Amino acid sequence: MNETLVTVVGNVATQPDYREATNGSAVSRFRLAATVRRWDRGREEWSDAYTSFYTVRAWRTLAANVVASVTIGEPVIVQGKLRIQDQERDGKRWLSAEIDAVSIGHDLTRGTSAFRRVSPARPLPVEPVRMAGARADAMVPPGTKGVAPDHPPAVAGAEGAGAVGVGAIGVTGVAVGATPL
Repeated sequence: MNETLVTVVGNVATQPDYREATNGSAVSRFRLAATVRRWDRGREEWSDAYTSFYTVRAWRTLAANVVASVTIGEPVIVQGKLRIQDQERDGKRWLSAEIDAVSIGHDLTRGTSAFRRVSPARPLPVEPVRMAGARADAMVPPGTKGVAPDHPPAVAGAEGAGAVGVGAIGVTGVAVGATPL
């Protein structure tokens, strides 16, 4: 219960990889480089001191979002549980620092970022239901008209007029005279 929570600001040093753990959970891993910078009074400029490297692991949804959002060299802020491991390889003793991430985001003091919300996939009804006389664009939520979805419609032929189902905009239609699903 007494785990060490840390927040580390640094740059992504390796491309995040994505795998499934033995328990079926998604896991992503990358190396994070955090360089200490100090003000050099003699030269009147900032200078780099030493760099610490951490192996960052992200699980489940965070793992998928990291792989889709983060690349080498980008500045990030990582918050999570610090774990120091003592290992021996080829007769040499190694210490490694790992962070089990709870949250990862771009460091906005060094650039900008565009956020896209990820919604969980929802299953389609057994048969897509069409609303009598309805147009597909009439079912678009306010403020999203003209915005292209991030993925194709979930129902074959749903891009045509009158098609309604659980798809890119997450709307379920009900045919006239039918009971709601």
